[in-house]
Amino acid sequence: MRRPNRAPPVAAKDGPRTNDEIRNAEIQLIDHNGVNQGKVETSLAVKMAMEQGMDLVEISPNNVPPVCKIMDYGKYKYSAQKKAAEARKKQKIVEIKEIKLRPMIDDHDYGVKMKAMQRFFEEGDKVKITLRYRGREMAHQEIGTKLLEKVKADVAEIAKVEQDARFEGRQVVMVLAPR
Repeated sequence: MRRPNRAPPVAAKDGPRTNDEIRNAEIQLIDHNGVNQGKVETSLAVKMAMEQGMDLVEISPNNVPPVCKIMDYGKYKYSAQKKAAEARKKQKIVEIKEIKLRPMIDDHDYGVKMKAMQRFFEEGDKVKITLRYRGREMAHQEIGTKLLEKVKADVAEIAKVEQDARFEGRQVVMVLAPR
């Protein structure tokens, strides 16, 4: 049995329609100097653009008639690509760093953890503090609660509590964000 002849699907074009892709009979034309030329036939506008060595680009397709402009489409795409790259470069991706504590932590160990936390806040990252109870420590949860209150007080100037301490099984989780 013979399979039906199927053509490959048409690739969807991203960006505005240009030149012969514009299907409307009449358009609102803006020339390469930015001057509004009024309503013009599409075929005439495409010829005008070709004579100037440029393209007819559909700027606002939803208007009636659609607004088109004579411009160098290659330059337009290039500048749009550069703008997008610049915007991506300026973005800061906020990471969540995790610091694990135990209820019976020593003073020096606590200091080391606080220094690391301070560095994370300076870099603009959020910090997730995980306090894990093991064995009989579950009987003395007030020690862990005091420790988390101490952490909150120590970082009050540089960070704010985004998610207050809550139990998840044998551990307590709290999320802090830089101010």
